[in-house]
Amino acid sequence: MSLLLQIAGADTAKKLIDTANHVGAALATPPQELRIGDLLVKGGWVMIPIGILAVLGLVIFFERYFTIRKAAKDESSLMIQVRESIHSGNLNSAIAICKNSNSPLGRMLQKGLLRIGRPIKDIEGAVENIGKLEVSKLERNIPILGIVAGIAPMFGFVGTIIGVIKIFFDISNTDNYSLATISGGLYVKMITSAAGLVVGLVAYVLYNVLNIMVDKVILKLETDAIEFIDLLEEPSK
Repeated sequence: MSLLLQIAGADTAKKLIDTANHVGAALATPPQELRIGDLLVKGGWVMIPIGILAVLGLVIFFERYFTIRKAAKDESSLMIQVRESIHSGNLNSAIAICKNSNSPLGRMLQKGLLRIGRPIKDIEGAVENIGKLEVSKLERNIPILGIVAGIAPMFGFVGTIIGVIKIFFDISNTDNYSLATISGGLYVKMITSAAGLVVGLVAYVLYNVLNIMVDKVILKLETDAIEFIDLLEEPSK
């Protein structure tokens, strides 16, 4: 009987030692951290077009942002100079001032000044046409940013679906249904969806920011154009 107790005690002590060793090894091993760089690499080839879309979107935004910001600068001094030149009867000086301004408003006013002598409707139509042309220049490439906002999430979903298909294909070949295998593959493949959604969300916000800036420029140009037409009608009153 004492021999059995000794054997049982030895087995219990051995199990306790093994358990302690396992716990110590688990505590000694630092928990694995998620690093952005590693996640992007694990996303696979789909991350390449998503990255290209991200770079394209940023390039278009900054190029359009500075262009629109330049067009939105205050042109009150230009209007004052043009008004003074017209009141003094120096039409050539007014045209030269508009030409040297190299701005959307300057080109609109220059076109109107070159039409002086014709009916006011013709002058107004010429100014309006140049205004539409200037607005179309400001809006150039902005729709591409909207396309980026639309297709980036789609690329992300495609990458995730392809990854899920591959996971289940591997499971069907290996008969390995462990939760670690499935979850480990899924979290990696969902990286593409997350990246696509982030790129799409940022592109959508930037797209609307540019459109708001263009709308403000349009309102400003329309206001200045009306003021210019009123200025031309003043002498005839």
